[in-house]
Order: sequence, then C-alpha cells, then structure tokens
Amino acid sequence: MEFPNQAPESSSQKKLGRGKIEIKRIENTTNRQVTFCKRRNGLLKKAYELSVLCDAEVALIVFSNRGRLYEYANNSSVRATIDRYKKACADPTNSGSVSEANTQFYQQEASKLRRQIREIQNSNRHILGEALSSLNAKELKNLEGRLEKGISRIRSKKNEMLFSEIEFMQKRETELQHHNNFLRAKIAENEREEQQHTHMMPGTSYDQSMPSHSYDRNFLPAVILESNNNHYPHQVQTALQLV
Repeated sequence: MEFPNQAPESSSQKKLGRGKIEIKRIENTTNRQVTFCKRRNGLLKKAYELSVLCDAEVALIVFSNRGRLYEYANNSSVRATIDRYKKACADPTNSGSVSEANTQFYQQEASKLRRQIREIQNSNRHILGEALSSLNAKELKNLEGRLEKGISRIRSKKNEMLFSEIEFMQKRETELQHHNNFLRAKIAENEREEQQHTHMMPGTSYDQSMPSHSYDRNFLPAVILESNNNHYPHQVQTALQLV
C-alpha cells in the first residue's frame, strides 16, 4: 500500500564512506584472505572495464600467496598478449615511445606533487598571518572562520586537560588527607601504648600518701641537732636552738 503523504528518500542523503587503511601486510590470515579475494575481483573487474571501454588489449596475471594462479585476457590468451609485449619491448621504436610515455607520466606526477606542496606551504603561511595580500575579502573571511574553529578546538582541548588535572589533584588531596589521618591515629595509638607500658614497669610506682619533704631555710631537722649536741658547747647549742 502506498502512502501519498510519505516523502521519498532524499537522494542527497550523505553516505558513509570507507576510511583509508594503512597499506601494509595484513597479519591476520583470515582477514588477509578475505581482502585478497575482494581486491582480486575488483582488479579483474577493472581490467574487463578497461578492455571494453577503451578497446584495449589487457592481460592480467595474479598469484596468491599459496601459489594459485588467476589470470584474465580479453584477447585469445594471456600468452598471446605476453608475446606481443615481448615483441614491443624488442622493437627499438616502441621502447622509445614507451620510455617517453613513462617520462611524461612521471613529469606530470612530479608537477602535481610540486603544486600540492606549494598550496600546503601557502596555507601554512596564511594560518601564521603571512602573505595575506594575495587573498581577497572572501578568502580572508574563510581563513578567519577556519582559525576561529581551530582556536575553539584548541581551547576545548586545553580546558579538558585542565579539568582532568584538577580532578586528579583533588583525588590526590583526598588520598593524602586520609593517609595523614591514618598516621595521626597510629601515632596516638603508639603514645597510649608507651604510657601503659611505662605505668606497668616495676619500681616506677610512687606512694602518693607519703608526704614530700620540703625544707625551710630557717629550720633544721631534729636529727641533725641531736647528733651535733655532743660536739658543740652549751652556749652554741643554745644559740642554735634560738635561731
């Protein structure tokens, strides 16, 4: 059943593109075999399209890592194309044209790379605020927008790092406080144990009921006076008693 009010899907809907992968040997055996099959089929398809669209003679030879052969030729056979290739290489006129074509191709590629390098260098100088006289008002506005977006991302990243550092320092402060409280409790416990050990040691208890002897400068104990009665005259003894 069709719904007249249902809007058709927009053709301008964005499609998810495949990300670039690093060109290196795939270590996983299963993934390597799957990639080989996909890219081999794609290569065979491209060879067929090239031969049909451009009316070119194409021969393709592929050996897998297990030694299995895969080939394609739009002519009678791959061998016939190889023989034609050998004849073309042996002909000096053809070899010269091939080398010229290769030279022209590499020159074009080098020119393209130099142009890209020059554009990147100019872009870097513009970002640094240099060589701005060659830009018009629209280009300057676009450059300003790019710089503002870049500064916004940089500030966001900086604030994120600062907040993360503050959070880490707060956690560290809490841990140090807990450790400090633990050490204080440990020290107090050790002091209590030392006091208990001191009170329990023999010979350290004192009788609080015994009066302490306080000596007065104008008082001499009777024991001293009695022991000295036999050594001093009567007058001296009387004088000592009167003091």
